[in-house]
Amino acid sequence: MSEYSDVQRAVRVEKIRIWFAWACGSFILLIIGRAVTGLGTVGTVVQWLVVVAWLLLTVALFRMTGALNRRAAAARRTVLGEDYPG
Repeated sequence: MSEYSDVQRAVRVEKIRIWFAWACGSFILLIIGRAVTGLGTVGTVVQWLVVVAWLLLTVALFRMTGALNRRAAAARRTVLGEDYPG
């Protein structure tokens, strides 16, 4: 049972790190987007690139979170057996 709790603890810590990194990255992208507001065409292009980068960060966030959830579910099935609901 300690193996499962270790995995759960590690998954929780990694999720917090992933969400914190996403929040920091989003904040940095927001600062960049606001800084280039008055640059005309170049600013518009940079703002579109910021939006695309934010979308890619968000997709990566959810993929990594899903992978961690699958890892935790596999550890749960290993410890509790295959007939455990969930």
